[in-house]
Amino acid sequence: MKISDSNNIEQLVAEGPVLLDLYQGKIAHIRLNRPAASNGMNIELLKALHDVVMLCHGDPQVRVVLLSGEGKNFCAGGDVLDFAARGEALPNYLRQVTSYLAIAVASLMRLNAPVIAVVHGFAAGGGGLGLVCSSDLVVAAESAKIMSGATRAGMAPDAGASVTLARIVGFRRAMDILLTNRVVSAQEALALGLVNRVVPDDHLMEAAMAFAQELAAGAPKALAATKRLLWNGIGLAVEAALPEEARTVSELSGTADSREGLAAVIERRSPKFTGN
Repeated sequence: MKISDSNNIEQLVAEGPVLLDLYQGKIAHIRLNRPAASNGMNIELLKALHDVVMLCHGDPQVRVVLLSGEGKNFCAGGDVLDFAARGEALPNYLRQVTSYLAIAVASLMRLNAPVIAVVHGFAAGGGGLGLVCSSDLVVAAESAKIMSGATRAGMAPDAGASVTLARIVGFRRAMDILLTNRVVSAQEALALGLVNRVVPDDHLMEAAMAFAQELAAGAPKALAATKRLLWNGIGLAVEAALPEEARTVSELSGTADSREGLAAVIERRSPKFTGN
């Protein structure tokens, strides 16, 4: 999902689970780079995501940040294969994962530059849905799909989605999306206000770059101040909710239903929950 046909690209991070390019000296492009795992989140990716966001934060020339995923999907959430391999150690591992996820999400919300999520394929789980909700603006491909998936795996929402989603689409709609795990199409997401623009698949990055250039032409201090003002109320609520989300996800990961949910996702079957 890399932007092409530009003669003014600087690769700031050229390898690893998260890549960072700089276009025209002012538009940063963060690319999740675990395509074989649908950009599923593990500790290494989350650490790298926070590091590249801090690079953007430390560069006063960065006016706008694009956030996309390499491969077929934007982000499929947590890396379920990695999680399942942890066995009984999963609750302790998820305490670390959710801590790094909380830091990464908060850093995106508090970044001075506006963040545009560029969504294709699936944006699912705490990772995909959480990043969509913690970005300032969202451009989606026509074929993009958004879902929670947390309770399907015997888990609960994280990445601040327990707060941000309800603020964006409303309480009842958020309950529906989070409890049923139904797939939300790009067009429905647009109608719900979850995304800002829906464009043809083959024009996604072109449209995202045009949006970024439009914002980059604005007054950077005014844009940063406006972003801060809009996030202040919701951002404080998100940051207060993140520790409780992390504790809840960690506790649930030790249950029999969570193990069954992860197995069902990996085996692509319907889970059989027992309440244990």
